[in-house]
Amino acid sequence: MANPDFWGDQEKAEALGKERTRLRGELDLWRRLNAEAGDLAVAHELLDEGEDPELLAETEARTEKLEGEVRAMEFHKMLSGEHDQSDAILDINAGAGGTEAQDWAEMLLRMYMRWGEAKGYAVELMDRLDGDEAGIKSATISLSGPYAYGYLKAEAGVHRLVRISPFDSQARRHTSFASVAVLADAEEDSSIQIEEKDLKIDVFRASGAGGQHVNKTESAVRITHIPTGIVVGCQSERSQHKNRSNAMRILKAKLAELEERKREAERAQKEVEKKEIAWGSQIRSYVLQPYQKIKDHRTNIEEGNVAKVLDGGLDEFIEGYLMSATRNG
Repeated sequence: MANPDFWGDQEKAEALGKERTRLRGELDLWRRLNAEAGDLAVAHELLDEGEDPELLAETEARTEKLEGEVRAMEFHKMLSGEHDQSDAILDINAGAGGTEAQDWAEMLLRMYMRWGEAKGYAVELMDRLDGDEAGIKSATISLSGPYAYGYLKAEAGVHRLVRISPFDSQARRHTSFASVAVLADAEEDSSIQIEEKDLKIDVFRASGAGGQHVNKTESAVRITHIPTGIVVGCQSERSQHKNRSNAMRILKAKLAELEERKREAERAQKEVEKKEIAWGSQIRSYVLQPYQKIKDHRTNIEEGNVAKVLDGGLDEFIEGYLMSATRNG
């Protein structure tokens, strides 16, 4: 970074600066925990020499905190995939179930935004397509912070909701589905090259149900990548430039994922199949009536406090799945 030519390539410089910040953070954390372990070793020696209730209570509390931080570091060691340390782009799409499913998709959007904020991540709504009556048909958010993709990759799949519908005048129980796709933000990946001639770019007025998010200028952007047929859009910002920039980020992430899937298919010698957003393909069920329980079908982890989970309390499910996936190879 001290090289006079360092800032000549702005994109490369920013990527390297970000990597430096991450590594410095890991090093500082290691030094702090190592120093704390040394202090606690001295405290334990003092306690061996004689009783000191106040020192004992303080040492136990500090030891418990240190153990928790060490466990977190050990967990991060499992997130050693190529993109695990990357920021994440999360796509939510309503599935079978009409208005009920669109409302469920919006509940998931809120859940993930709350989870990201609690983690200290920068959470940005990149795109949102409102439902006809309520909820959303789809939404895209970015979550920026350490290991965002490493954690959120556990959430990819179909999520099933069972509840008494607030949209049913007869108060019947409904089952709804929404899908979650998780992409590693490939904004800094120089290996993904996009040619301008391969893009079809449309601009239009942003709009939403009931006049929400209506913009008088053509700020919304839709980009079609002609060679792959991938279509992405963004209309959350008032600036066409910002919407285009966000749409290109999403497109780059989708192209990176496509390349990764191709490599996986070649290694495994089989196609990656896209599951239908309906029965039999869900990774997790959220039952609100007649009883309350959330169950992850991959790990069999269950939680009765549904309000906590829908408020962003997902760590038990995320960490449980990642640890299970690691054990199973």
